[in-house]
Amino acid sequence: MPSTTVKAPQESAASLSHGLKQRHLSMIALGGVIGAGLFVGSGAGIAAAGPSIVLAYTLSGLLVMLVMRMLGEMSAAYPSSGSFSAHAERAIGPWAGFTAGWSFWVLLCTAVGLEGIGAAKIVTGWLPGTPEWAWVALFMLVLCATNLAAVKNFGEFEFWFAALKVGAIGLFLVLGVLAIAGVLPGTDSPGTANLTGHGGFFPGGGEGLVVGLLASVFAYGGLETVTIAAAESEDPVRGVASAVRTAMWRIALFYVGSMAVIVTLVPWDAKAVVEKGPYVAALDELGIPGAGQLMNVVVLVALLSAMNANLYGSSRIAYSLVTRGLGPKSLGRVSAGVPRIAVLVSCVFGFGCVVLSYWRPDDVFSWLLNMIGAVVLVVWTIVAVSHLRLRRSRTFPLLTWAALAGMAAILVLMAREPGTRVQLYATGAMTLALAVAGYARQKALPVANV
Repeated sequence: MPSTTVKAPQESAASLSHGLKQRHLSMIALGGVIGAGLFVGSGAGIAAAGPSIVLAYTLSGLLVMLVMRMLGEMSAAYPSSGSFSAHAERAIGPWAGFTAGWSFWVLLCTAVGLEGIGAAKIVTGWLPGTPEWAWVALFMLVLCATNLAAVKNFGEFEFWFAALKVGAIGLFLVLGVLAIAGVLPGTDSPGTANLTGHGGFFPGGGEGLVVGLLASVFAYGGLETVTIAAAESEDPVRGVASAVRTAMWRIALFYVGSMAVIVTLVPWDAKAVVEKGPYVAALDELGIPGAGQLMNVVVLVALLSAMNANLYGSSRIAYSLVTRGLGPKSLGRVSAGVPRIAVLVSCVFGFGCVVLSYWRPDDVFSWLLNMIGAVVLVVWTIVAVSHLRLRRSRTFPLLTWAALAGMAAILVLMAREPGTRVQLYATGAMTLALAVAGYARQKALPVANV
């Protein structure tokens, strides 16, 4: 265990309620990650990588499993609504906790806005002429009210949201496998035509695989929310370990399995994969009446669920930072077991991102998107370094070093790709600025004995 000369105030977890049950944690783990990245964003990955997107999601999925194994282990030992931020403070120092926490807060709040925009686009497709911003505002209002209520209400809300989309993905996989096997009535098995035709398994070559790999890495972001929620569960130690373990294999099945079904059923270069979304395109290919529109309903629910989970995560990590002396005290006020000021501020920030997307889409909003582009990798790197310094296990430190090597490789790939290089630089600039501010804040914290 490393020593430090600075000791930040400890989080007062007792002021938060403990109303989340095990079933809530399991679904929160799924709800935070199964959103636009899977249902919508995966289309761009398929368009770039072709059938090799399956390999891309497999590789990034293995990396995510390593990260979540580390994070779950530390969260079971030190339950905190600050999750990786609190672990970084303990292992490295308050400046690291500050950097990880506030960068992730910006990411989650921005994601809330992006998910809201995606949900609004679906609704305006059904109701042409209605303003997108008004739908986003309505979604924000409803979900903000949900998060202002007792945490058990949030947990119940998210449980049913997540259960619906998990069930839908499960049904999609079953129908897809039956169609591929040629036993689904009214369909013929595509065989391997879409996997080997249209340019082969690697139509975009190594460059296409790299683009798909980068897209898949960021699609997995959000799984960290379950370790944030663990502090408000009835049994944090058992709860987070079980939730992380089950979430990892389920998400691997959903992501990798879904990609395999889609690229087998639909030509990867079909315009519908990007225009309609890969899931809708696959169901339309099967010719199931109304299936495409039904999937749009599922996508809408998935987006609202991800908004809900991200709003929860952003408010809790802000609360944790404040209670550890790493943020403005006003955000730490708790009422009825809920940090309501943090919830409201996170909502306002998220809706502000939506306003920027309409008001300044080409400069300010674009800059914001670039700035959060590699935050997930920054957080994962901090998780791995924290694990190296805090934990010892049978596989220590080989798997942790393997995860760090994987993240370093992805950062190098980002630097080589023109489309992601700007994101890497923008995220690096934000991380450096936060690290400097965090170090200045650390110097102001009470000094403890070495």
